Amino acid sequence: MKHPQRQHAIWGHRGTFILAATGSAVGLGNIWKFPYVAGENGGGAFVLLYLLGIVLVGVPIMVAEVLMGRRARANPIGAVGAVSAESGRSPLWSAIGWCGVITAFLILSYYSVVAGWTLEYVKAAVTGQFAGQSGEQAGAVFSALLADPYRLVLWQSVFIAMTAIVLAFGVTRGLETTVRVLMPLLFVLLLVMLGYAVQVGDFGAAVRFLFSFNVSDLSWAKASVALGHSFFTLSLAMGAIMAYGSYMPKRASIGKTVFAVAGLDTLVALVAGLAIFPIVFATAGIEPGEGPGLMYISLPVAFGSMPAGVLFGSVFFVLVTLAAWSSTISLLEPLVAYINERFGLARPLATLAIAFAAWLLGLGTVLSFNVWEGQQWLLGRNFFGLLDFFTINVMLPLGGLLMAIFVGWRVLPRYSRLELRQEPAWMYNAWLWALRYLAPPAVLVIMIASIYAELAP
Repeated sequence: MKHPQRQHAIWGHRGTFILAATGSAVGLGNIWKFPYVAGENGGGAFVLLYLLGIVLVGVPIMVAEVLMGRRARANPIGAVGAVSAESGRSPLWSAIGWCGVITAFLILSYYSVVAGWTLEYVKAAVTGQFAGQSGEQAGAVFSALLADPYRLVLWQSVFIAMTAIVLAFGVTRGLETTVRVLMPLLFVLLLVMLGYAVQVGDFGAAVRFLFSFNVSDLSWAKASVALGHSFFTLSLAMGAIMAYGSYMPKRASIGKTVFAVAGLDTLVALVAGLAIFPIVFATAGIEPGEGPGLMYISLPVAFGSMPAGVLFGSVFFVLVTLAAWSSTISLLEPLVAYINERFGLARPLATLAIAFAAWLLGLGTVLSFNVWEGQQWLLGRNFFGLLDFFTINVMLPLGGLLMAIFVGWRVLPRYSRLELRQEPAWMYNAWLWALRYLAPPAVLVIMIASIYAELAP
């Protein structure tokens, strides 16, 4: 195969891809959103549907992304173009790569602002500001943060800089070294928080909240929510997995590696729920379904009233920061790789240019919480709400749909089989069948259901 944009860097070990891809998938949503949504949508029944969605929809598309990246050894845009040309298809299929990297860039612009909040809360936790806080005081502190554009820009800038520094050092010295330290540290801190929750919280109530098998609580609407989470949680259709796949060694089994990533991502989400909700249920006046307010208002109150709350509140927000950091790294990488490979711009300069552009666009999100608060740009949403709506509800599922169609129907099977040669024939056939016949209609349902849920009166 001809490689028009050759990628020379290769992960030193198969485990690095697992850590990097898990870091991409594990983010702020894993820490609070998945446990909350699972508990509110049928508990164990929801988790079962979520796992089915992972296996039948998420994993097939993730395998397709990794396969594309490794086969072409190029950034997402170059990879789709090269594989398309190899199979004698239209170069217009490169739009899939463009869709991914643009989506990642747009998400990075506002995600780095929200991730910056965690740095403010690390500082607050370490300095003991949670001690004795009431719900009203915690709410006022959070509102004051959002109302201060200068503080938001400060933390946004720090988070973008943290992300850019990693990627400026390259794939091996920067990205690989970081994820091999960052992810084990994240896992250790998560286990520390779980141990703390078991000791001081209501662990039984948390287990019942997350795993009680209430089939009667399920509906078609909730089933679509489970399906949607199974797609979005794996960080699909934003170029990151394809970019990381381009660094995967040829000898590594794509199927086994992807299942390992999916398993770790799900495990982190469940353990996070078991670490957070015992603390929530042990604190009077806190509801588990408070969304972002649970993390930035309710949990500071809980930590402020618990034994060793200063220490473990600090550990928790460091944990959340690491999860967000691993995600922003993966969001910046696809476009940096493209600029570096396509135009030959040195990696530090490419990283600086893209990071600055994302920072600049992120100022619109900063202002959405204060100066522009209440201003509606389109569909009754402010700047931040509009970016979030189009990236999450339109661009991500559209990219996943096109990926499934392209790899399932347009890439010649002999090429996909070559990349999956470590897998037995029955597994390859099952993957191809799921990619062709299950993934496209499922992603279409996700897209329609999420748009309807957002726009319905």
